Formats: sequence, structure tokens, C-alpha cells
Amino acid sequence: MHWRKLGLIFQPPTQLLWARTHAQLPYAEPVAGGLHRIHFSSRDELGRSQIGSVLFDLERPDHPQQPPDATPEIALGELGSFDDRGVTASCVVDHGGVKYQYYTGWSLGVTVPFYLGIGLAVSEDGGATYRKVSPAPVLGRTASDPYLTASPVILIEGGVWRMWFVSCVKWTMEAGKPKHHYHIRYAESKDGLAWKTDGVVCIGFADAGEYAISRPAIVRDGDLYKMWYGHRGHAYRIGYAESRDGIVWERKDSEVGIDVSPDGWDSQMMEYPHVIDHNGRRYMLYNGNTFGHGGFGLARLE
Repeated sequence: MHWRKLGLIFQPPTQLLWARTHAQLPYAEPVAGGLHRIHFSSRDELGRSQIGSVLFDLERPDHPQQPPDATPEIALGELGSFDDRGVTASCVVDHGGVKYQYYTGWSLGVTVPFYLGIGLAVSEDGGATYRKVSPAPVLGRTASDPYLTASPVILIEGGVWRMWFVSCVKWTMEAGKPKHHYHIRYAESKDGLAWKTDGVVCIGFADAGEYAISRPAIVRDGDLYKMWYGHRGHAYRIGYAESRDGIVWERKDSEVGIDVSPDGWDSQMMEYPHVIDHNGRRYMLYNGNTFGHGGFGLARLE
């Protein structure tokens, strides 16, 4: 693989109250007219993330076709809820005329900095508005995933909803501060609401120095599943893996075909990839330095 970088295509709309900094975790959803609605997370002046979207033509990404709305499409939860300190973008699934937008909810901790859970909001008007299905997560902490759950991507195959998601395996203390260790696991559902997890690990840590594997992106090419993700030891890089069944994966990070630039907005780190096919070409959205503080970029597979 070789990805050609097309540059930084979107920067945070700092004039909006909910989007002062960052445009993180981009996820492209196909819409009418050959365009894509890219959902992303931005932070307000208190550092709280909320989700909005922007309309793009991936073949002409010089500027958005439609800017983000003045209000987020998924906002913070009520005080004390699992998502009262932030909601971050993950994926959108179309099923039965309804859009299911899965997201990560953030709340603050005491012994550790934060708790995360997987939430769901649905739209029955084509994505114009979303409503949360519950004030609680659809997949929170369980016996299999006792620390946090986050950042799912979902495929529906043969009536089974298949989820690949981030799960924390432990917190440790390093230099007097809590440090998270999370990787990618697997879950299934019959309806997209009630999920069964058994602790199945899809992408584990490559070595003792790696401690964070972030939101996956999955494409199925025939009988082969392909996954991209961020992996972090010293700094985030984009990784790649393949699988025949979606359960057992082989990491092939050396074949990913994209790395940091010599200088500029993605010269120090790259993370949060989302891969989508459009008009016979494959594209990747991703974030760069400082976890998307400068926005998100686009690359095309050559």
C-alpha cells in the first residue's frame, strides 16, 4: 500500500461555542450527490467535546460544501450521566431507514482522570437530528471490560451486528500519574442495543512499550477484513491488520503505507484513521499532531 497525502482539509471552526479547538476522530458517511458527511468532535472553551459534522466532496476537498451547524448534533449529557463531560465521534450505521450514531461518552474520575462508555443516538429524519436512546451507555463497564469501553466501529453481517471497540485492560501509575492501557476487542448484538462481550482481543499490544490502540476502521474486501487504527508507544502512528473472520487478526503495521511528514501538522503523530471507498478509490481521513488540535486531513490510496 501507498497512501498519497492530500493535506489538511478541515480546521476547527473556532467561532462556534462548541468548537473552539480540535476536529478529532473524523468519520465519513456517504450522502446524496456523491458527497460525504464527515462527523467529528470539537472542544469548547472548557475542553468538553461535542459532535458535529461538515459536508465534503472527497474528490475536491479544498473546502467544505456545507460548514458545521451552530449547535452540535450530539451534545453533552445531563449532570452526573456517563457523557456529561464529553461526547466523541465514532461511527454511523444505516439500518431499516434509521441512522445509528455510536459515540464515546466521557465523565471525570477521581482516582483516574476519566471514565468512558459507548453511547448511541439515532436519527429517523435522515440525519437532520439525533436523539440519544438512553441516558446510560449501550456498552459500559462489564466483567469482561471493567475499566472503560470506547470508540466502536460496526458492521452488520447476516443479521449480526459486529462491533470492534476499545477496551481498557488496566491503569498503572507512571511518574505519579495514572496511565491507561487499552486495545481493541470484539462484541456482537442482535439489535445494535444489547451487546455481548466475552473479552475477545482482536488487536493486542505489540510490545511492552505500547499502551494505547485507538478507534479502528474496518473495510471488507471479499473474504478479507482490513483494519486501520492508531497505536501508541512514544507517539501515535497508524497501523494495519488483516483477518479472515474478523476475530483473529494479523498485525502488518509495516505495510500500512503512510507515516508522519517531515514537517507540518502531521509531522509528530498520526492517529484516528477512517477509511472509505468512493468512486473506485480508497480514501483515509486522519488526525495529526496534538490529537487533532489543528483539524483533520485526507489521503488517497495510490
